[in-house]
Amino acid sequence: MTPPPKQLDFNALFLGPKSENYPFFKEMLGFLMDDHAQWRKDFHPDDKPAFSAREQEDPAFQETILRTRQALAELAGDLQLNSMPWFSPRYLGHMTMDTLMAANLGYMLTILYNPNNCAYEGGPATTALEIEVGRQLAALMGFDPKRAWGHITSGGTVANYEGLWLARNLKSVPRALKEAMPEAVAGLDDWALANVPVRRSLDLLEAAKAAGRFDAVRGRTARGTGLGGWKPGKVLVPQTKHYSWTKAMDVLGIGQDHLVQVRVGEDYRMDMGHLRELVEGLIQAREPILAVVAVVGSTEEGAVDPVHEVVRLRRECEERGASFYIHVDAAYGGYGRALFVGEDGRFMGLPETRKALRERRIDHAESEWPDPEVYEAFKAMSEADSITVDPHKMGYVPYAAGAVAVQDKRTVDLVSYFAAYVFEKKEENPLLLGSYILEGSKAGATVAAVWMAHKVVPLDVSGYGRLIGASIEGADHFYRSLLAAEAFEAGGRRFIVKPLVRPDFNVVDFAFNEAGGNDLDAMNSLNRRLYEAFSYKSGPVYAKDFITSKTSLDYAEYGDAPRAFVRSLGIPDAEWDRVRSVFVLRSCVLTPYLSKNTTYAEYWAGLLAALRAKLAEL
Repeated sequence: MTPPPKQLDFNALFLGPKSENYPFFKEMLGFLMDDHAQWRKDFHPDDKPAFSAREQEDPAFQETILRTRQALAELAGDLQLNSMPWFSPRYLGHMTMDTLMAANLGYMLTILYNPNNCAYEGGPATTALEIEVGRQLAALMGFDPKRAWGHITSGGTVANYEGLWLARNLKSVPRALKEAMPEAVAGLDDWALANVPVRRSLDLLEAAKAAGRFDAVRGRTARGTGLGGWKPGKVLVPQTKHYSWTKAMDVLGIGQDHLVQVRVGEDYRMDMGHLRELVEGLIQAREPILAVVAVVGSTEEGAVDPVHEVVRLRRECEERGASFYIHVDAAYGGYGRALFVGEDGRFMGLPETRKALRERRIDHAESEWPDPEVYEAFKAMSEADSITVDPHKMGYVPYAAGAVAVQDKRTVDLVSYFAAYVFEKKEENPLLLGSYILEGSKAGATVAAVWMAHKVVPLDVSGYGRLIGASIEGADHFYRSLLAAEAFEAGGRRFIVKPLVRPDFNVVDFAFNEAGGNDLDAMNSLNRRLYEAFSYKSGPVYAKDFITSKTSLDYAEYGDAPRAFVRSLGIPDAEWDRVRSVFVLRSCVLTPYLSKNTTYAEYWAGLLAALRAKLAEL
């Protein structure tokens, strides 16, 4: 008999919209402060106190303490007045929500110790935790943790930089071998050298190590000689890319002219037909391709690119003597892979996944999430060369916590550095984090927060799968409500609302228009004013009934992908051709509290009433 699935109650994970778990949280705060204070007392307990109780009564001492109290009170007031209430289901804006109590407590406890994970001796406890967390994230992405590498970054931007950094240096390995160890690449012309597959390049590096020529080869890579007149190749990214990719091309010296945008379809996923067309054109022109970037959870729409199709395309290219690096930018959607991982660590089949979600009270029976394309995309992530994933998004961990996972840790040798005053010169030591990453000093408290989150919420369908599944179910409720919404009256006028697209993940974009209205400028103005009414733009957000974010879908970035959406709101094609931009409201539904049908029905009624009232006012 199959044992019942493990249960995770997400009500016990957060402080709660109304501080429902405050007694427990306060108790744990007391524990961590008592624990840390005792740790200080127990370090050489015979040492005398640095100052006496009488000195603490000194007026200057008391004045200093008072200044701290006053500063803290001032900060608390400012935070309460101007902070976003991310903890509330009324907040449906950016990619953030309440953070896990476990992560917060881990962060608060560790900040008292103030570890620096740049070097092991600066943070022995938390540096070891970072290695452990890196392996956990690599395993979640489907990589073999014995062969993979991963670590925490300050965010997805730095993680994307590192992925492209690795790709750039790796692409230059065959060229470096031709100069420093020509016998290893004998018979390969310049085109073949520019298209050596990732695994083969790493094997050649291993051969250089065995021959005692590794340093000589590495010194001739882009890391040592720079780009000079060498062009590492084009970087192909979907139109839904994060802006960090444009910056990365600049920072890494590759040049923004080498960033090629791939069109997206009406579903806002990468258009594989266009990608194939671009790749074929580059091959025919004998222009190398440095990397193809797929997005899992786009910033604006939460779209999931067909990673499996990108992997298939690379296989086909390698049969023709061309190859490229694959990076998946899953800063937002990466933790969603837990939805497909069973408690035994196995990536489940699609029917098994849906069944497991229903057994864990995440009722996807109506929506049948995920669709096969989304499922295959998550499955194929394991074949990428590197992946960005942000714990401070769907990991529900405090800022700043990004991460990068690399399939083959041998790649890291191409970016390793040592500074004598920080490190012992032992390349095999995996704890010398500062040698392998872009950042230097880094907070061990961030790592502790991620480690605590993973300790309490397993990286499988019963843990993060249940939590993220609830957010996806809430987003589906929201999407279906928008889809079914009939025209309604507000202020003596009739309005309609339409969702942009069925969400692949948990982002819901939508827009309003006056019924019968055919002026796109007027529609954009209406939605812009709605956004301003439900955001910080019109005053303190604490008084808002509903808080959202926004974005504009412009022709320059999305081509004609928004045309069908604009048409669904009654706007003729000629208006789209004239304006070529549509302003939409964007709601990231990270909260798990909209997955309950009874709660959601009341929520939707209140939300719709607030929107109607604001439309009437506008």
